[in-house]
Amino acid sequence: MNEKPFLVAVLIVLAFIFQASAGGNRAHSHDQVTHIGRPGKMTEVNQTILVTMYDHYYKPKLLSFKEGETVRFVIKNDGSFVHEFSIATPIMHKAHEPEMLMLVEHGILEPDKINWDIAKAMQKSMGHGMHNEPNSVLLEPGKTGEIIWTFSKNIDLEFACNIPGHYESGMVGTIHLTH
Repeated sequence: MNEKPFLVAVLIVLAFIFQASAGGNRAHSHDQVTHIGRPGKMTEVNQTILVTMYDHYYKPKLLSFKEGETVRFVIKNDGSFVHEFSIATPIMHKAHEPEMLMLVEHGILEPDKINWDIAKAMQKSMGHGMHNEPNSVLLEPGKTGEIIWTFSKNIDLEFACNIPGHYESGMVGTIHLTH
């Protein structure tokens, strides 16, 4: 009996199991995002907030909104490095760290730029790599992005940069929600 075809078949099955498992975690992440709110529409916007990202902090550092309020965030990266603005709970930020590390390890995130060619190739081969979430924006130095977000209930939220080492260096702020 030739064991090589059997081994190849086992590896293919394991690859499908791993890919399905990874997809399941991604769906769970989406469930968590809907728990903290939902993407808003421009016609629902109650206010527009400018958030500036620097290399070790955000300005402003504290934001306060009402439950159900729809906010348009205009985010500008005035730092020298790529930064992220992500709305999430502290636990969600912690869970997002491995994904951001993977983007660095695969060469998508460089200190001062995003390699979109590698991101597109990874998206095509793995179904992941573009960092395209409604509660988050990833920006190169000098770039501006936007998020429109409707906040749900009164839970502890932060906005943070989850690129390895950035959260720990102070790139985190608080979102206070009121009734």
